[in-house]
Amino acid sequence: MPAITVDTRTALTLPRLSAPAPTDTERPVRSVTTGPRGHEGEGFPVVRAFGGVSAAALDPFVHMDQMGEVEYLPGEPRGTDWHPHRGFETVTYMIDGRFAHQDSHGGGGLITDGATQWMTAGSGILHIETPPAELVESGGTFHGIQLWVNLPRADKFAAPRYQSIEGGEVRLLSSPDGGALVRVIAGEVDGHAGPGATHTPITLAHATIEPGAQLNLPWNREFNALVYVLSGRGSVGPVGHPIQQGQLAVLGPGDRITVAAEGAQDSNRPTLEVLLLGGKPIREPVFQYGPFVMNSKAEVIEAMEDFNAGRFGSIPANALRPHRVQG
Repeated sequence: MPAITVDTRTALTLPRLSAPAPTDTERPVRSVTTGPRGHEGEGFPVVRAFGGVSAAALDPFVHMDQMGEVEYLPGEPRGTDWHPHRGFETVTYMIDGRFAHQDSHGGGGLITDGATQWMTAGSGILHIETPPAELVESGGTFHGIQLWVNLPRADKFAAPRYQSIEGGEVRLLSSPDGGALVRVIAGEVDGHAGPGATHTPITLAHATIEPGAQLNLPWNREFNALVYVLSGRGSVGPVGHPIQQGQLAVLGPGDRITVAAEGAQDSNRPTLEVLLLGGKPIREPVFQYGPFVMNSKAEVIEAMEDFNAGRFGSIPANALRPHRVQG
């Protein structure tokens, strides 16, 4: 269950999404792919949401993992230790559970209750994301998203920056009948802007659609459009392509996106939960090696050399470290 939610009555008091104009066109479905499962960092389970999708279709996005959804036993929660990044932005959105962050430029805090951390790696940064000690000790729910947003050549060496977006700061919108709730984290939906500040023009939103309900929302024609299912079952696009948990739909050009929830959902996942992503394509060469996303192989090699030479900053003296249960 998402941390930031409202009941149907409250949803009807929120700003309503506008109805389609007579000239609006629906974005068709170009592909539906199922993300492979794997593990990240010290062993936490993920779905590689963009697996099997071309870089051109994803641009300006590079990578996305759905972390969990998992119910950890005491001692099981895992994260990542200190590691570098350069050339892009990392976005960590915690739907349920808690994740602690710290970086070499003074950013950090606890990401919880629907909060998002937006870290611009830019010219180079070191950071750690790990479950806090109390979650490791007690166990509990862990469910979130990590998204990598590319930076254009002109911003590859921007100064590192950290934004903390609390769950209560996101912009909430409703479908006309109150059957769908949209949380705008960054960018704009139907003239309503989310709190996230981005170098690359994008929109990032999380929608909850009640069983049998439909979400139809306007989308920037200059942006690509991706719909990822966090949980539940439904359909996407004007002809209703089936889509379910762990699948990504890439949409074609148009003015609006339609997503509908099946009338019957599983009892443990009672609603359709989708992530809506889009951005203005950068259309520059992308060379990725591990935590570096640059425009050429030479720049990736330079990033590795700069990291090894200590030019990404240093791990703070009071550094956060992965917590281990003493056995």
